[in-house]
Amino acid sequence: MNIANKSVLITGANRGIGRALVNEALVRGAERVYAGVRGGLEIADQRVTPVTLDVTDAAQIARAAQEIASLDVLINNAGIALYDDLSNPAFTERHLAVNLYGPLNVTRALLPLLRRSQGAVVNNLSVVALAPVPVIPGYSLSKAAALNMTQALRALLAGQSVSVHAVFLGPIDTDMNRGFDIPKAPTEVAARGIFDGLARGEEDIFPDPMSQSIADAWRAGAAKVLERQFAALVPQSAVAA
Repeated sequence: MNIANKSVLITGANRGIGRALVNEALVRGAERVYAGVRGGLEIADQRVTPVTLDVTDAAQIARAAQEIASLDVLINNAGIALYDDLSNPAFTERHLAVNLYGPLNVTRALLPLLRRSQGAVVNNLSVVALAPVPVIPGYSLSKAAALNMTQALRALLAGQSVSVHAVFLGPIDTDMNRGFDIPKAPTEVAARGIFDGLARGEEDIFPDPMSQSIADAWRAGAAKVLERQFAALVPQSAVAA
């Protein structure tokens, strides 16, 4: 999908990758960018419409769905990563609330608009969805669950002309990764890679140098083969709602 003259909703748009995605969408000629934020957003471009949206707040999700008139692309970007060791259930529940149920509930709320436009859902995941980083296991398991959810929605919505894309982000230079002393890609590189992958129609997008190094292995691997086999079990009339 080329997003020129399209409408896009980006959650977690106030900083990091989300803010870079807003800027990149504008560069690529998006007609309307709905920026999902929990606080203020200072962007002078009149094509940007801030939307108050905490992805764990059901009332805010419902209100956002009413405020948005039309939508071509939903980018579920909002997320959290907390250091933990799985000893505190509250940390695990918080990761799941934001990183799994957040994108699921936002997607469900916006599906009527996306069906109408034959649009796309883009879920920003992470390479830790494929193998956990032990010092952030709550984040890792929430992204693994979000990958499974993304694959299920992909199969369920295929017959309704809504495409679902998984973004496998490597280390990106954001506040979330500030504590990791490893090479990190700029947020602008990630944003360009995400929209490039969407434009190429890639269902699994590897937008940065680190993630690109495993892209071929993932696409040719057993997990991808199983995903396609299981997707064939979904009746074409199935509705995820």
